[in-house]
Amino acid sequence: MPDVRKAPLVVEFPFTRSLGPVQRAFLTGLRERVVLGVRTTAGRVLVPPAEYDPDTAEELHDLVPVAATGTVTTWAWNHAPRPGQPLTGPFAWALVRLDGADTALLGALDAPGPDAVRTGMRVRVRWATERTGAITDIACFEPYDGPPEQPAPHTGEFENPVTGIVAHARLDYTYTPGRAQSDHLDALAERKVVGERCPRCHKVYVPPRGACPTCGIATTEHVEVGPRGTVTTFCVVNIKARNLDIDVPYVYAHIALDGADLALHARIGGIPYDRVRMGLRVEPVWTEGAPHPDHYRPTGEPDADYDTYKELL
Repeated sequence: MPDVRKAPLVVEFPFTRSLGPVQRAFLTGLRERVVLGVRTTAGRVLVPPAEYDPDTAEELHDLVPVAATGTVTTWAWNHAPRPGQPLTGPFAWALVRLDGADTALLGALDAPGPDAVRTGMRVRVRWATERTGAITDIACFEPYDGPPEQPAPHTGEFENPVTGIVAHARLDYTYTPGRAQSDHLDALAERKVVGERCPRCHKVYVPPRGACPTCGIATTEHVEVGPRGTVTTFCVVNIKARNLDIDVPYVYAHIALDGADLALHARIGGIPYDRVRMGLRVEPVWTEGAPHPDHYRPTGEPDADYDTYKELL
């Protein structure tokens, strides 16, 4: 049996957002070890607070301090924490309704094991040693058997309020291609581009998917296409990607390879970015030892007529 192909992949990006008056007060309060909720039109206290009433859509302004103690409403045990999660050892994800709040806040609960966690148990906030005005200022929750804490009155006004945050989103996963894509990758290693033809509609898909997305039936017939193709549409990239040694601006394009009924995407090189156009005829450029084309470059042929690729936009 051949070795199964697999590769670790990471999708990661920072998300920057500004804060409205309610979220600004909530996050700045966490920096100062104060938990603020917001009162709705019906009198419920939401924690975490929302900018608008979920029932009436009215804008909310009435900030209400709540306690740093509360009750677990539901939970799930996390046996193997992932990198970047609140605690390095096993812990429980818990929804905690803080005293004075009508909704629950999600957070990590530091407990010795799942047998030590139960719905209805009392907990309190463990504050982070260094606080910056982010939800991570609540390091976690911890078991608590004392009396409910009474929050001090607060207007929600702070010096040097937090006005914006940067949230880092990251997804780590292992990708394993199936039979069709493995055949495609094996062919690329031999500098050939191979797709598969649907036995019903006869469309050729590159890269192959193992089944026709239109007809929903399996595809097994290999069809070699290209290697030349036509740019159907493209975009100019002006932001440099991490770990990608390519000067900006550059062009990424959808390319309909000759004989294929599905456009693939690849980088265009060998031509100034502002001269790339729809209909441009291109061919792959291979580098020594590379398992796939590095980029596509113009062939020097006349541009393709729009009618020949309009169905592949």
